[in-house]
Amino acid sequence: MTFKKGLLIALLLPCAAALFAQDKDTTGRPARLLTEVVISSRGPTIRTGPGKKVFAVNQSLVSVGGSAADLLQNVPTLEVDPSGNVSLRGATNLKVLVDGKRSLIGGGSITQILQSLPASAIDRIEIITNPSAKYDAEGQAIINIVLKKNTGLGSNGSVAVTGGTRDNYNAAASISNQSSRLTWYGNYSYQHRNTYSNGFQDMTFLQPTDGAYYSNETFPSITITRLHSAKAGLDYTLTPRDIVSVSGSYVSSTTNRNERLTVDNLAADQSPVVLSNRLNTTTGNGNSYDVALDYTHKFNRPQNELSFDLDYSRGVTDNGQVYSTDVYNLNGIAADSTAILQDTKKSITRNYNIQLDYTTPVSKNGRLETGYRSQLSYTDNSQKDYDFDKGSGQYDPDYSLINRFKSNSQVHAAYISFRQQLSNFSFQLGVRAELGRFNANLASFDSLGNPAMLPITVNTQGLYPSLLLKQQLGEGRQLQLSYSRRINRPTARELNPFLDVSDPVNYDGGNPRLLPEDLHSVELTYTRNWSKASLTTGYYFNLADHVIKHIQVDPVNDVTITIPENLKRAINTGLELIGNFHPLKAWDLTANVNLYERINDGDSAFGLAATHGLSWNINVTNNFTIAKDFAIQLRADYKAPELIFQDRYRSIWGLDAGARYDLWHHKASLAINGRDIFNTRKWRFLRESDALLLNFQRETYSARAAITFTYRFGKSGGDSRKQKRTDDQQDKRIENR
Repeated sequence: MTFKKGLLIALLLPCAAALFAQDKDTTGRPARLLTEVVISSRGPTIRTGPGKKVFAVNQSLVSVGGSAADLLQNVPTLEVDPSGNVSLRGATNLKVLVDGKRSLIGGGSITQILQSLPASAIDRIEIITNPSAKYDAEGQAIINIVLKKNTGLGSNGSVAVTGGTRDNYNAAASISNQSSRLTWYGNYSYQHRNTYSNGFQDMTFLQPTDGAYYSNETFPSITITRLHSAKAGLDYTLTPRDIVSVSGSYVSSTTNRNERLTVDNLAADQSPVVLSNRLNTTTGNGNSYDVALDYTHKFNRPQNELSFDLDYSRGVTDNGQVYSTDVYNLNGIAADSTAILQDTKKSITRNYNIQLDYTTPVSKNGRLETGYRSQLSYTDNSQKDYDFDKGSGQYDPDYSLINRFKSNSQVHAAYISFRQQLSNFSFQLGVRAELGRFNANLASFDSLGNPAMLPITVNTQGLYPSLLLKQQLGEGRQLQLSYSRRINRPTARELNPFLDVSDPVNYDGGNPRLLPEDLHSVELTYTRNWSKASLTTGYYFNLADHVIKHIQVDPVNDVTITIPENLKRAINTGLELIGNFHPLKAWDLTANVNLYERINDGDSAFGLAATHGLSWNINVTNNFTIAKDFAIQLRADYKAPELIFQDRYRSIWGLDAGARYDLWHHKASLAINGRDIFNTRKWRFLRESDALLLNFQRETYSARAAITFTYRFGKSGGDSRKQKRTDDQQDKRIENR
């Protein structure tokens, strides 16, 4: 057996084993200033631009056939936990955009957005840690998911089908055509996701208010999601100086979820107090669409242009839940008591965006950018709950849970930014002024059904400066320093005080008294390139005042309540390294190491002591070219234990593998991959307070392994300069949002 064959078999075995094993679960144009630097000589996999990192994802074999959440796990600096929450260098207050816009998939939930977007539809991921004044000031950092447009010259298209374990499958198709004046494109995808989740939470009540001292809960669930997604658009060159772009997208989904909870409340001697089972059944559907109109006019002077952008989007989610609780033991005596709660939630959201940007050259190597933007958002959230009356056989309204929350949010902004190139040194200085208004009315009812109104107002205004300094130190070396001030406004859900009672032992609600977070970020990076390697080293310092943290208050009658509160201050500082290496012609690897410390001020009002903790994480992706048309990828990640206020998170690690074989002169490809091969990515933490100890664990996954066949048709090659222009125009529109 040759070395190549032996290596091939060794690397494919994990994928094949995961795939065929039986399921054991029982339930504009390029800028001259601040130009990009390529950090990888192959691909390129990683690029750095002014204040952002761009990751090409076409080489991510372990994500083929998966979702955006699977893909983001393969992006250095990012982490996605088993519940779909995304973090950057330990920070979670991020803004996720799709093609530079807010998405209304799943009501705008980041978790829902990432799980709904197929990885095959994504062209690249942009991470902007210190956005310039041109960007919204919302969120500590921006993750922009750029979808494919397939704008190759002539007619092009592709189809792909994926089949995975646990009855997961999807299909995608795209087509485009580019001529001298008109470019049009369209794509469609369908996903059938069967997601399994399981876990437990064991609580110890240190200051019990009744007979229960322990509460042990398990919550296995299966969620089946069917999602249709379509996008289309065109770019038309009116004149050599005028371009109009029109685009639109539509997403529709249905969800069926069955969750079976067991809750055992026990006395100090482990004897039963209340033993119960609960079945949560959810049926939901949602749809959203957006339309956009972009216009760009180029003046006679180079780099002098005017652009206009108008967007509208609307999203609706409608979910119905039935909570059926069966108490079968009270104080050690058999019982037969059943309670049924019927809950319906509906949310309607409308977003409007209008923006005008103007760019003009100043002196030989300077550029001035100014602009204005208004964003308007309207939401209407309603909740209706009914209890089943066994005697009458009817459902009676539960006024303690019925409510309607209507809100409108406005953010008006103006910015000015100046760029200048001075030999090997360049700088960019800008400031953004934002005026924000959030107004809401909460309609609720007393026990007799009499209505009551509660107005909620959160107003924000401020100046948000940004600074970027860059020095070229010679061939292949660069030093960059950036700073930005930003804001993290509370969401409508965080401000709505009504409780979510889907978990019988932990209710979740909002807080209308919340203030926005005030964020300051500084980052210093050094990039070094060699012929077969590159290394980016970065030091960062993030300061947040009025930190929004979800606090679990002391339990009452065996039930805890989690609500968001403003804490005084938190600091996150650390050192990050991203390296790309080519030890052999057939082998390259990308590694990311992040060492950081969290420093959190305490708050006696919530029983929180000041904490600080050092943690780190690492991920390594290996790419092997076994033959001309055959490639293999191995990815491993590890996250060390971490302390965040009340919670002590345990370590987590995982291994993914993938392989791809190209067919028919790269017209087609066959890919196979296995994710979390050893089933080790489990979200685990221990929560401690004077009144409660909570031990929590959850694992969530859909397809463990998948096979994907892709076929491409149409013309290839052509005028690469024209293709580059089209891509740059798309980049510019995204940057201005």
